[in-house]
Amino acid sequence: MTIEHTPLKDCYIIKPRVIEDSRGYFFEAYNKKSVQGTVLENYDWVQENESRSDQGVLRGLHFQKGEYSQAKLVRVLVGEVFDVAVDLRKDSPSFGKWHGVRLNDRTKTQFLVPSGFAHGFLVLSDFAIFSYRCDNYYAPEADSGIIFNDANLAIDWPVLKTPYRLSDKDKGLPTFEKCYKF
Repeated sequence: MTIEHTPLKDCYIIKPRVIEDSRGYFFEAYNKKSVQGTVLENYDWVQENESRSDQGVLRGLHFQKGEYSQAKLVRVLVGEVFDVAVDLRKDSPSFGKWHGVRLNDRTKTQFLVPSGFAHGFLVLSDFAIFSYRCDNYYAPEADSGIIFNDANLAIDWPVLKTPYRLSDKDKGLPTFEKCYKF
């Protein structure tokens, strides 16, 4: 496994060692012993979620507030997505900055999105099955988000032939500025 830094403090790309032969492939998606001595060793994953979405579905930018904040280790089981993390930690040197990475079922790459970040993804393939481990349980009362096309964040989402599809909840999310009342 290799761990690569991103421009965002504490946010990493995890590339597992994939063993392939004529029968298919094998890799360890997670091994507690293997992550000792790495940035992953201090995470205690308590919940794993999976979603299926069609092309053009954009989920996010979501986060949980306060004591319910979650770190996420995300990956794509089937298909391809453009995955985005936004640093919401006011004391961070990368506060208000975003980073995007393509995740797909071919490379098995994972993205570590720490606590204190907003997270979202756009499905690029016909459909995608997306998995994410969380280090804290979901708490509906702490659920929050930022509108995906916030002008101040200026996220460079890929252009698709199909229009983006958002939930009513995601269409009504506030801007970054309103979340942080600058």
